[in-house]
Amino acid sequence: MISGENLNADQQDQLLFMMLIQQHQQIGMMGLGKIKNPVTDEMERDLSSAKYAIDTLNALERYTAGNLPKELKGYLDQTLTTLRLNYADELKKGDDTAPEESEKDSDA
Repeated sequence: MISGENLNADQQDQLLFMMLIQQHQQIGMMGLGKIKNPVTDEMERDLSSAKYAIDTLNALERYTAGNLPKELKGYLDQTLTTLRLNYADELKKGDDTAPEESEKDSDA
Protein backbone atom coordinates (compact mmCIF):
# COMPACT_ATOMS: atom_id res chain seq x y z
CA MET A 1 0.00 0.00 0.00
CA ILE A 2 1.14 3.53 -0.68
CA SER A 3 2.30 5.32 2.42
CA GLY A 4 1.47 8.96 2.96
CA GLU A 5 3.88 9.36 5.86
CA ASN A 6 6.26 11.69 4.00
CA LEU A 7 3.53 13.82 2.45
CA ASN A 8 2.11 17.07 3.77
CA ALA A 9 -1.61 17.24 4.58
CA ASP A 10 -2.57 18.60 1.16
CA GLN A 11 -0.60 15.89 -0.64
CA GLN A 12 -2.20 13.22 1.56
CA ASP A 13 -5.66 14.55 0.72
CA GLN A 14 -4.84 14.52 -2.99
CA LEU A 15 -3.58 10.94 -2.75
CA LEU A 16 -6.73 9.85 -0.91
CA PHE A 17 -8.92 11.60 -3.48
CA MET A 18 -7.09 9.84 -6.31
CA MET A 19 -7.53 6.50 -4.54
CA LEU A 20 -11.26 7.19 -4.21
CA ILE A 21 -11.48 7.81 -7.95
CA GLN A 22 -9.52 4.60 -8.60
CA GLN A 23 -11.86 2.57 -6.40
CA HIS A 24 -14.90 3.70 -8.35
CA GLN A 25 -13.07 3.23 -11.63
CA GLN A 26 -12.38 -0.39 -10.68
CA ILE A 27 -16.01 -0.93 -9.63
CA GLY A 28 -17.11 0.51 -12.96
CA MET A 29 -14.70 -1.58 -15.01
CA MET A 30 -15.74 -4.73 -13.14
CA GLY A 31 -19.38 -3.94 -13.83
CA LEU A 32 -18.56 -3.44 -17.49
CA GLY A 33 -16.90 -6.85 -17.58
CA LYS A 34 -13.50 -5.34 -18.40
CA ILE A 35 -11.62 -6.62 -15.35
CA LYS A 36 -12.07 -9.65 -13.10
CA ASN A 37 -14.00 -9.51 -9.88
CA PRO A 38 -11.30 -10.26 -7.27
CA VAL A 39 -13.75 -12.20 -5.10
CA THR A 40 -14.98 -14.60 -7.79
CA ASP A 41 -11.95 -14.35 -10.11
CA GLU A 42 -14.47 -14.10 -12.96
CA MET A 43 -15.25 -11.48 -15.59
CA GLU A 44 -18.78 -10.39 -14.66
CA ARG A 45 -20.95 -7.89 -16.48
CA ASP A 46 -23.33 -5.89 -14.28
CA LEU A 47 -24.24 -2.59 -15.91
CA SER A 48 -26.19 -1.42 -12.85
CA SER A 49 -23.00 -1.62 -10.81
CA ALA A 50 -21.07 0.21 -13.53
CA LYS A 51 -23.75 2.91 -13.69
CA TYR A 52 -23.58 3.36 -9.91
CA ALA A 53 -19.82 3.92 -10.10
CA ILE A 54 -20.20 6.43 -12.95
CA ASP A 55 -23.02 8.27 -11.19
CA THR A 56 -20.93 8.47 -8.01
CA LEU A 57 -17.99 9.96 -9.92
CA ASN A 58 -20.40 12.36 -11.69
CA ALA A 59 -21.60 13.58 -8.29
CA LEU A 60 -18.01 13.93 -7.10
CA GLU A 61 -17.21 15.97 -10.21
CA ARG A 62 -20.18 18.29 -9.62
CA TYR A 63 -19.46 18.81 -5.92
CA THR A 64 -15.76 19.49 -6.45
CA ALA A 65 -16.15 21.76 -9.49
CA GLY A 66 -13.65 24.61 -9.28
CA ASN A 67 -11.94 23.16 -6.19
CA LEU A 68 -9.57 20.55 -7.62
CA PRO A 69 -5.95 20.97 -8.64
CA LYS A 70 -5.45 20.70 -12.39
CA GLU A 71 -3.93 17.21 -12.17
CA LEU A 72 -6.80 15.75 -10.12
CA LYS A 73 -9.44 17.36 -12.32
CA GLY A 74 -7.71 15.91 -15.38
CA TYR A 75 -7.55 12.47 -13.78
CA LEU A 76 -11.23 12.57 -12.82
CA ASP A 77 -12.21 13.80 -16.31
CA GLN A 78 -10.16 11.08 -18.01
CA THR A 79 -11.60 8.38 -15.76
CA LEU A 80 -15.17 9.51 -16.37
CA THR A 81 -14.65 9.72 -20.13
CA THR A 82 -13.22 6.20 -20.25
CA LEU A 83 -16.05 4.78 -18.13
CA ARG A 84 -18.77 6.62 -20.08
CA LEU A 85 -17.46 5.45 -23.46
CA ASN A 86 -17.15 1.85 -22.28
CA TYR A 87 -20.62 2.01 -20.72
CA ALA A 88 -22.11 3.28 -23.99
CA ASP A 89 -20.40 0.44 -25.88
CA GLU A 90 -21.77 -2.13 -23.45
CA LEU A 91 -25.30 -0.69 -23.72
CA LYS A 92 -25.11 -1.12 -27.50
CA LYS A 93 -24.30 -4.80 -27.04
CA GLY A 94 -27.53 -5.28 -25.12
CA ASP A 95 -28.10 -7.80 -22.36
CA ASP A 96 -30.51 -8.53 -19.57
CA THR A 97 -27.95 -7.17 -17.09
CA ALA A 98 -28.54 -3.62 -18.37
CA PRO A 99 -30.19 -1.10 -16.03
CA GLU A 100 -33.88 -0.34 -16.34
CA GLU A 101 -34.89 2.13 -19.08
CA SER A 102 -35.55 4.90 -16.54
CA GLU A 103 -32.00 4.54 -15.23
CA LYS A 104 -30.43 4.89 -18.69
CA ASP A 105 -31.52 8.52 -18.94
CA SER A 106 -29.08 9.76 -16.27
CA ASP A 107 -25.64 11.29 -16.84
CA ALA A 108 -23.95 7.95 -17.51
